[in-house]
This record gives sequence, structure tokens and C-alpha cells, in this order.
Amino acid sequence: SCRICVITLAEAHPLLQSGKTIKNINYQISANCSRLQNKVSGKSKRGAQFLTELAPLCRISSSDGEEYTIYSCIRGRLIEVNENILSNPALLQEKPSTEGYIAVVLPKFEESKSITQGLLTQKEYEEVLLKRRSSAS
Repeated sequence: SCRICVITLAEAHPLLQSGKTIKNINYQISANCSRLQNKVSGKSKRGAQFLTELAPLCRISSSDGEEYTIYSCIRGRLIEVNENILSNPALLQEKPSTEGYIAVVLPKFEESKSITQGLLTQKEYEEVLLKRRSSAS
């Protein structure tokens, strides 16, 4: 593995399930922090913003007034944000796992193995969703 983690919306995310329309995407996290200001250079990825698991990446507003904060979920360096979704937010819904990605994060080398071991397989993810739906009804 090259350790690169591509952050996307999960298949079960409300923006992908309920037929909502995305109004806008904002990488401005606070008055002093914009993910768009992330400038990475060189082999050691100098200048990359460091993210914790709970670090917000962006906020997505839908046409019905709902706002969703998307978190990194992974500790590591922010390599890139997808600026294409700013001008074409529909990519998030039409191609969420390819052109509609949100960001690319590079975890620390020492942590990358434990991160990948903690990931769910597609089958495990589907089982979690099934349990979640059955407990909600």
C-alpha cells in the first residue's frame, strides 16, 4: 500500500440517500483555517496541514438547509483537497468514490498499518448498515 487515504462520502451518507441537492461546499473550517490554503511540497510533504481523526475537512450545505460537517477520521497530513467539487458539487453525488472525492490524507508511516487493519471490508460495512437500519425501525 502507498498509505494514501482518499476521503469520500460513505454510501449510506444522507446526501447520497435522500435525493438532496448540494447547495455548496466550504473548506473554510474557521476564521483562521481554510483547507484550501494547504500547500504541500517535496517528498516529505512539507507544509501539509496535520489532521486528527476529529478534524473537520469541509462543510456541505444542502438545498433543504441541512449542513453536514465531514471529518478526516484519519490522523495524517492533508495532501490535497478536491477543488473540482467547489464548481461542480454534483460530483459528490454522481461519482462519490472517484471524481467526487473530498480530500487525500497521508497517515504517518507508523500508524498506517493499524489504520488499514481497522478498516471494514465491504461485507462488514454492509452488515453494519443492516444492523443500523434494523435497530432504527
